[in-house]
Amino acid sequence: MIRRVLIANRGEIARRVIRTCRAMDIKTVAVFSDVDRDAPHVREADDAAGLGAAPATDSYLNIPKVIEAARRSEADAVHPGYGFLSENPAFAEACEAAGIIFIGPPARVLRQMGSKTGIRAAVAQAGVPVVPGVTPRSQEPQEIVRAIEEVGLPVMVKAAGGGGGKGMRIVRRQHEVDGAIQSARGEAKRSFGNDALYVERLIERPRHVEVQIFVDRHGHAVHIFERDCTLQRRQQKVIEEAPGPLVTAALRDRLTSAALQVAQTVGYINAGTVEFLVESTADAEVRFYFLEMNTRLQVEHPITEAVTGLDLVRAQILVASGEPLPFTQQDLRLDGHAIECRVYAEDPERLLPQAGRLLRYREPSGEGIRVDSGVVEGQQVTVHYDPLLAKVIAHGPTRSAALSRLLDAIGRFTVLGIRHNLSFLSALLQRPEVTSNATYTRFIEDHLTDLTPHPRAGLHAAAAAVAARVAALGPQPVDVSEATAVYDPWQTLGPVNW
Repeated sequence: MIRRVLIANRGEIARRVIRTCRAMDIKTVAVFSDVDRDAPHVREADDAAGLGAAPATDSYLNIPKVIEAARRSEADAVHPGYGFLSENPAFAEACEAAGIIFIGPPARVLRQMGSKTGIRAAVAQAGVPVVPGVTPRSQEPQEIVRAIEEVGLPVMVKAAGGGGGKGMRIVRRQHEVDGAIQSARGEAKRSFGNDALYVERLIERPRHVEVQIFVDRHGHAVHIFERDCTLQRRQQKVIEEAPGPLVTAALRDRLTSAALQVAQTVGYINAGTVEFLVESTADAEVRFYFLEMNTRLQVEHPITEAVTGLDLVRAQILVASGEPLPFTQQDLRLDGHAIECRVYAEDPERLLPQAGRLLRYREPSGEGIRVDSGVVEGQQVTVHYDPLLAKVIAHGPTRSAALSRLLDAIGRFTVLGIRHNLSFLSALLQRPEVTSNATYTRFIEDHLTDLTPHPRAGLHAAAAAVAARVAALGPQPVDVSEATAVYDPWQTLGPVNW
């Protein structure tokens, strides 16, 4: 059994892993960059090891430094969290070479799944439908352009070496091609160290549904139902819920069977997520296409835990230790509905990341509310990492109850000192299309003007209110009997009852 885990990550996922390890009586080792020296995950772990300068390439993405930290701290396992090195086969291989258990799938699986083009081919051969697309014959720009022409506009240009919405660009018009290729390639290089691209047909107005799967080394494979991640911005998930509100029992059977087929095809081990695009055709037929497989714990895993009562991190550790899964397919049941939203440090009008000190930070609580966060009051939010502050998860007996609890929790969440997206989330969750499940993956982009107030809207509204009040009062007498009198309009107007 694993006794000491180094967590090769930071923020809320590091704190999440620490909580489960503590419950399992497993010691934890945090890693940190120079700017994270006093971060909550560092203080909460049993031990900690510095990795160096703030840039991720010098710290959290530096494989030799992470491996050396594991050796020095005598950790017998590494949990990669998500992001950073979680899907990096070279890191899993380095752990294996050092005799350290990698809490995740084997390196061979990561390498196979890391090639989005390779896995598309393998999955299609196994009979699972994939989004129509083309892999360029080479990565020369003219070959990618040729692939776009073969698929036909509109298309999605996608990173071949990673997922999570990074390195993806939509191309609808010919003049957008060159810029999309350059932009997608640059982001893919920064995110995954791999700038290879491929091209898929753009499916208009689909829903995004993913299936959580789990496989142990004893031949047991289960699905843990589905999550709907349709509400996205720039291919980054914003709101997730479980179970899928529009997933029928028949569709669930088809999706989960396909997900387990994907896992079997690649010889998968541990937790993984198989993602699909789901579309309804003009003749009311529901089709789905394999999108990608994430070989790690997902950011949205808490909603699956909420509706099943499972601890997915605990199951990860048990499977990595060689134990069988602590549950069977027959053990799994759905209980109610759960919705998660991601609270970011970002400008709500321009939707750009923000940095600064959290002068006041108060998380909501209450029945059915869970908050997973990576920050505390007084902490400096830096420009170096993802601006995620927290995830708010609401669980209730029905979708409407979960939605009501989530809106109430967002309204009681206090963040001062840095701009955030709480007002954006509140506006989004109150949209009639959201409450009635009439959304699609580009819904936020198509309604961004309605969801994000004008930068000066508040100032304009206040000025208009003052002007209206002054006009309603009419002309007022002014006492200028003293030459030295100072005209104070507020004293002249007298008390104003707003």
